[in-house]
Amino acid sequence: MNRLTLPLLLALLPALPACTLWSPQPAAPSWELPQIAYEEFRLDNGLRVIVHEDRRSPIVAVNRWYHVGSKNERPGRTGFAHLFEHLMFNGSEHHDDEFFRPLEEVGATGMNGTTNEDRTNYFANVPTPALDRLLWLESDRMGHLLGAITQAKLDEQRGVVQNEKRQRENEPYGRVWDLIPSLAYPPGHPYSWTTIGSMEDLEAATLEDVKDWFRTWYGAANATLVIAGDVSLAEAREKVEHYFAGMPAGPALQRPARWEAPIPDARRATLQDQVPQARVYRVFNVAANYTPDALHLQLAAEILGGGKSSRLYERLVWKEQLATDVAAFIAPGELGSQWYLMATAREGVDPAQLEAALDAELERLRKNGPRPEELDRVRSALYASVVRGLERVGGFGGKSDQLASAAVIAGDPAMWSTELEWLRDARPEDVRDSLQRWLGEGHLTITVLPEPPRQSRPDSVDRSQLPAVAEPPPLRLPEWTERTLSNGLRVVVATVPNSPVTEYRWFRPGGTATDPQGQEGLSSLAADLLDEAAGGRDALDISRVLERNGASLSSGVSLDFTHLSLSTVKGLEAEPLTIFADVLTRPDLPPSEFQRRRELLKARVRQEQASPFALGLRALPPLLYGEDHPYGRPLTGSGTLASLESLDLSAVQDWARSRLQPQNATLLIVGDLDMEAAIASLPPRLLDWVGSGNDTPLQIPAAEQAKQVRIYLLDRPDAPQSVILAGSLVADRSLPENLALETANALYGGLFTSRLNMNLREDKHWAYGAGSALVDTQAQRPWVIYTRVESAQTAPAMREIAYELQRIRQPAAVAPAELAHATRNRALKLPGQHETTAQIAGSISHILQRQLPADEFATLPARLQALRPAQIDAAARSHWDSQQLQWVIIGDLRRIRPSIEALGWTEPVVLTQTP
Repeated sequence: MNRLTLPLLLALLPALPACTLWSPQPAAPSWELPQIAYEEFRLDNGLRVIVHEDRRSPIVAVNRWYHVGSKNERPGRTGFAHLFEHLMFNGSEHHDDEFFRPLEEVGATGMNGTTNEDRTNYFANVPTPALDRLLWLESDRMGHLLGAITQAKLDEQRGVVQNEKRQRENEPYGRVWDLIPSLAYPPGHPYSWTTIGSMEDLEAATLEDVKDWFRTWYGAANATLVIAGDVSLAEAREKVEHYFAGMPAGPALQRPARWEAPIPDARRATLQDQVPQARVYRVFNVAANYTPDALHLQLAAEILGGGKSSRLYERLVWKEQLATDVAAFIAPGELGSQWYLMATAREGVDPAQLEAALDAELERLRKNGPRPEELDRVRSALYASVVRGLERVGGFGGKSDQLASAAVIAGDPAMWSTELEWLRDARPEDVRDSLQRWLGEGHLTITVLPEPPRQSRPDSVDRSQLPAVAEPPPLRLPEWTERTLSNGLRVVVATVPNSPVTEYRWFRPGGTATDPQGQEGLSSLAADLLDEAAGGRDALDISRVLERNGASLSSGVSLDFTHLSLSTVKGLEAEPLTIFADVLTRPDLPPSEFQRRRELLKARVRQEQASPFALGLRALPPLLYGEDHPYGRPLTGSGTLASLESLDLSAVQDWARSRLQPQNATLLIVGDLDMEAAIASLPPRLLDWVGSGNDTPLQIPAAEQAKQVRIYLLDRPDAPQSVILAGSLVADRSLPENLALETANALYGGLFTSRLNMNLREDKHWAYGAGSALVDTQAQRPWVIYTRVESAQTAPAMREIAYELQRIRQPAAVAPAELAHATRNRALKLPGQHETTAQIAGSISHILQRQLPADEFATLPARLQALRPAQIDAAARSHWDSQQLQWVIIGDLRRIRPSIEALGWTEPVVLTQTP
């Protein structure tokens, strides 16, 4: 804030007589302009140090300003400056405790930190002998903070800030301050979001986000350190060099340019809130801080709304009694300031009448300027406020604060004194001219209205039981027709009348399971490259064509299939289809993109190896199938660092020649068109496409089911949680009892209310969640159980997993009501899972790939309803056995291994090589 700003008063201001005579020009006040003698120096790392010696009291103020505030954030990542201010008080690497604790021990006062749009500051006053302690603490959190920032601290302070935000918004009229920035400033302006940020952005902040914020903005070269009080320049220099010379400078940063962004038009908004009276806000975007115009506009605000002798208070509160309070003030900013009028209507007063009176008084001052005696009055009050502030070396308005603000925001520590000269020399016409320059027709008006009273009728609803839910109508997927083109491409068209989009899904057998030994990750890398360049277009060209037509294109692989998908808007299919055809028939696969995508995939592998859960998904498949089995690869499909390093561009080109073929491939088209229209829309390149025909579909051999339990351990020292994965093999989905087995999985771990989740999460509170899944594959399927638990509960959780598995395998284990819950859940979700054209295309693709009956989903509700508890027990008993589970546990082995061994199931095997 501008250091001349008086405390903002919510009392409304007086109106003046309708006199337009000009009073004699007042003489400039005979003030003694106060001085703050200071000296400054910079360390080699760029830290700016300003020292003021004041021996009146044996205290020293330390005021550290970083030139970073909410204006340095970006949309989607707001609130970081303020959130980080909180984190700065939670301990540093060499003092991992509350920042205030060692200062409270020595009698420190005025300890705090604040954040606004332009800067973040930290300040405290200490007795002279404690200066070293304060500088040690300040330097430690400047240069040694990152190692002390933990996820727990981030979550704690995130919650504190969110509660601060809720507290502000819960106050009367509090919500209006969230509206003003986005309504008053243009999109993208650094002041167009609030300093406290949005709830969504605060929730999205990650540990790495806040650490990046520190690395970028908290270097010594972006900081100004003011030391004022019982200390000499020589003493201060010696101590600062001792504690701060080793601090990193940080990246080079540029001072932002001013951007006042005057509001170009008269804008309005109305807000209903739980308030007793209506209130009117008028906002103007005006001159930046530390400018004569900003000072003159501050004087105008004091004249209009700065207390009982102000114009608005005299007229609206005292004489006409239209308002209960009024205020006018300026909120200064480095890029630009905002000038406010506020008035709260008396009960029964129309806000429009109040607004008209505000406009009249503002226009009268804008037209004629202030009377000399008015100017003298407010000028003296502001001067007195500054003088009183300068009695202190620290705190808001104290000497260190004035020097720091002027140095950081204006670039000159003495600018506060220049501002006082502007105040002394201001004339009525200066105030008038500034008003006319900045307070024109463009403004924002927000009217806050009391919410209307709410009345409830007597509740006549029967609440003794939940309403019954009728059986859903049968799901009917659109019928489809098929045609095989002369080149062998199977075209399937499903007509969805009036669909605004058209979905194209090309797929062909062969996925990551076909990657040769030692070349794992080949299919994933090749699929990533497909839409990077094709038909002579690079990735940017392709993106521009797709965006121009509202289309999206994606390529990918699963264990069993390679696919390319195109989603288009009806009537805009032509250009995107050309891209789609080029990707399939003439992908460019440029060497530069190959190198880039390979490095990205290697980075993904490293991230998977660093993530305990992903690491488990990498480790489990070879333990279930064997390392030489096509399915015995990481479930993530990303391969290994060694296999990716072995790949070259020729391998990807060979993959494209063999995999991208029309033979044995299917092109599914879903939208508002029939077969003839669909064929006619396809580019000739697709119709004339001829493949090599040398790709032999992979035959997946049967893997031997484990005969006994095995436990494999991966060590993550000091991990607070253990990841638990367990799995076994199940036959493919052609099993007659497959639906019963899928339902058994839903009851065991597939639903939120499943037995496993209720046990580990709700009953014992050991896990945030626990579940199980039948992985959908063409051949023998993995059944995977998964959870994360506190380290101390690792072995007990394993015991509960096995217990629940044994329990569901017992005769009469499933009650009819439990079964009905699971089957109705699956049946009733079907309409919601087939709402969009893309969802319909996904289900038809599933039917075609798995060679299921065309009425698979239409008959599913009836088949589910026909299931009986005995079938569920029998299916679980036939295909699951806790004595065949293969366990992968990732955690701190020093803590968890003894208790796992004590289970007595088998001798655990420690995996020493990261999969």
